[in-house]
Amino acid sequence: FSDVLALPIFKQEDSSLPQENETKHPPFQYVMCAATSPAVKLYDETLTYLNQGQSYEIRMLDNRKAGDIPEINGKLVKSIIRVVFHDRRLQYTEHQQLEGWKWNRPGDRLLDLDIPMSVGVIDIKTNPSQLNAVEFLWDPTKCTSAFIQVHCISTEFTPRKHGGEKGVPFRIQVDTFKQTENGEYTDHLHSASCQIKVFKPKGADRKQKTDREKMEKRTAHEKEKYQPSYDTTVLTECSPWPDTPTTFVNNSPTPAPTFTSAQHNTYSVPDSNSSSPNHQGDGSSQGSGDLHPSATIQETQQWLLKHRFSTYTRLFSNFSGADLLKLTREDLVQICGPADGIRLYNALKSRSVRPRLTIYVCQEPLRSLQLERQDAGNGDSSNSAIYVYHAIYLEEMAASEVTRKLALAFNIPLHQINQVYRQGPTGIHILVNDQMVQNFQDESCFLFTTIKAENGEGFHIILK
Repeated sequence: FSDVLALPIFKQEDSSLPQENETKHPPFQYVMCAATSPAVKLYDETLTYLNQGQSYEIRMLDNRKAGDIPEINGKLVKSIIRVVFHDRRLQYTEHQQLEGWKWNRPGDRLLDLDIPMSVGVIDIKTNPSQLNAVEFLWDPTKCTSAFIQVHCISTEFTPRKHGGEKGVPFRIQVDTFKQTENGEYTDHLHSASCQIKVFKPKGADRKQKTDREKMEKRTAHEKEKYQPSYDTTVLTECSPWPDTPTTFVNNSPTPAPTFTSAQHNTYSVPDSNSSSPNHQGDGSSQGSGDLHPSATIQETQQWLLKHRFSTYTRLFSNFSGADLLKLTREDLVQICGPADGIRLYNALKSRSVRPRLTIYVCQEPLRSLQLERQDAGNGDSSNSAIYVYHAIYLEEMAASEVTRKLALAFNIPLHQINQVYRQGPTGIHILVNDQMVQNFQDESCFLFTTIKAENGEGFHIILK
């Protein structure tokens, strides 16, 4: 059987199929010259300690095999280096976290490139609106090293409750792009990242020493469960960062924003075809205040904009209506903060404002109709007339609100209603004003009738 499979015809067919045991060969490799921590479990991701403001070399290495990506031979590629949050909770609130840092550290950047020490980097750019990223061009065939400086420390993003809190981990991520036909560097080639923690000057050295001393005290059997410490940190492959230029490419005629012009809140609404087959929206979510589970990604984005959640459109750029509705109150508070999280939760659940007062009103049947029903009922007038009441919900305790809601409930032109009276003792007509409405009992019942105004224009409503 193996001989049969070795025939040329089978070899030719098999060659077109991907090999299961063939591992993808990354085109580039990025190595940061900083030692990894020895106190990391065997199968966990490496952790590297950095000192605030110290320059660390990232070597940009061409890792292509012969014939790989020939279109970049003799050409430059663009890389964007970022310092981002490792925790998903902080990734969701990245914009708010960075704005808070910017407020406390005016004029500072989270990430800088040490230009005098860097080698082979060309056309270096930083964006004032993206304090955590730098970009540059480089030639893969030449020796290239980018020296970075991280200015934010891990404890700046932890809630300070007792002092001595553990700092949050960051990520150093490198995204590399090649040039497209129109000359823009938006065609993604490779991304890789590593986990770091940043300490105050010389704090990383002390932490590294503490971890090493802890490991020395462990038994040989316990040491087998931990990774050795390496002199350098190799960045591992990962997905491109969401706000890289590739996410801005769509079918619209407008050009995709580049790094130098993109604002943090810039986003593109994906085409409706990008949603799953189960989310073929019927457009019903756009016309009402409710977000329906069937809403597409595009309709969900429009719903967020309509309800004043534009700050979070990029954050929820891949959420359909069903995805957003699955989030609990706690999830939204953690993602958006207490104020916006609760507001978004209430908007999703479409909680209507409880009316301040409810009254029930019925239009008094005509006398002739009552007589007809009385005749039909053989003189029994107890059930002669059908009284259908309308519920009037008042958000404001005002006479004008009563008039407006009566006009809506009974299809009466509002401009034709002159006055609203309440029938009092001995049949007198009392003008309904704000003070009277404020003294209505909740769930009071009224019959109302209309009489022509004295001047013949419009009419009055009398509540009985």
